Amino acid sequence: MNRREAIKQMGLIAGGIMLSAMPVSLSSCSKMKKRIILYYTATGNSLYVARQLADDNTELLSIPQLIKENRYDIEADEIGLVYPVYGHMPPGLVWKYLEKSNLKAPYKFAVATYGNRKCNAVEILDDIARKNGKTFDYIATIVMVDNWLPNFDMNEQIKIDKRIPENLTRIKSELAEQMLWHEPVTEEERQIHNDFMQQSGRSAPFKQRSEEEFVIHDNCVKCGICTHVCPKGNYAFTSEGIKTHGDCDFCFACIQNCPQKAIGFSRITEVNPNARYRNEHISVMDIKRANDQSPLM
Repeated sequence: MNRREAIKQMGLIAGGIMLSAMPVSLSSCSKMKKRIILYYTATGNSLYVARQLADDNTELLSIPQLIKENRYDIEADEIGLVYPVYGHMPPGLVWKYLEKSNLKAPYKFAVATYGNRKCNAVEILDDIARKNGKTFDYIATIVMVDNWLPNFDMNEQIKIDKRIPENLTRIKSELAEQMLWHEPVTEEERQIHNDFMQQSGRSAPFKQRSEEEFVIHDNCVKCGICTHVCPKGNYAFTSEGIKTHGDCDFCFACIQNCPQKAIGFSRITEVNPNARYRNEHISVMDIKRANDQSPLM
């Protein structure tokens, strides 16, 4: 063996030693787990939570958009659901999606956002899911700014420290461990919900008609934001201006996101008609992208 061949042989041996000493993660990268989070948002709280629970390998999917696209088959390593609590229950569109969807994942979780009272929201979601052949391994709630205009002043709500960062950190840690847990519900919370349903005289999920509940005032400048942020697509331009019509989730995306405060209630008195709310981390464009029901091109 000449000098050149000897040097070449030594280089191959050294290279083999280096490769064998390299960490397994570099020589054989393991597959990252894919997480899909389904969300419903009107004023940004649930979208903000969904984003906080996402990592680089997470896909966020809007439930109103999935329904528009007729997309009900979802498969991933982990599937999450983030939604707001309305009357202790999921919004109508979330309820509808749970009834029709096929969610395939070894681990499924749900996080419900609420502002004042959650009652037995965890059990209600679990019951809806099980009746439709689904189970959630983990269900929790997180308190946020309450955007229920009939009862709360938005300017006062945003001043309340609801320990959102701390609660999000806890939930993220529990999900990282794939904890198997449903937030406990008390008998008192169940009774409060039952009393609420009896007093309201309504069935679940709640159904309203937007043309009966909302009025568009003369200060409307026809900017069209309401036509994009309504998850049911109830607002439209007409020869007589903006009009609303259709089944309504009562999410208040239209009222809360109108820059002119030109949309109000037709038969409900607000605590502060001059105060409106959208999560500070979420833009109007974010709400539009999540909820726009314009026909697919």
